[in-house]
Amino acid sequence: MKHILIVILTAGSLMNVSCNKQKQAVDAQTDATKTAIDHQKDAVDAAAKEAKKQADIDAKVEKANIEAKQAADQAQLDAEKKKAEADAAAAKAKIDAEKK
Repeated sequence: MKHILIVILTAGSLMNVSCNKQKQAVDAQTDATKTAIDHQKDAVDAAAKEAKKQADIDAKVEKANIEAKQAADQAQLDAEKKKAEADAAAAKAKIDAEKK
């Protein structure tokens, strides 16, 4: 009877140790998964931050292009206005010359 009791206690101890090892393995796997997810989150945050920086740069470039086009268009219109004024002055001068 004593031998049976010792065998039962030993088996119970082994099963308890085995369960603890399995629980530790589950905990280790969970920790590894959490760490991997944290690293992925950090990578996503870094990529988003870089994308925002690039978007800001792109927006500044686009704004500068728009302002440059506006300046060029205004210069072209100013030149056309001066040409129209010069043409009108020439036409008036021609009319005045013909009257004399």
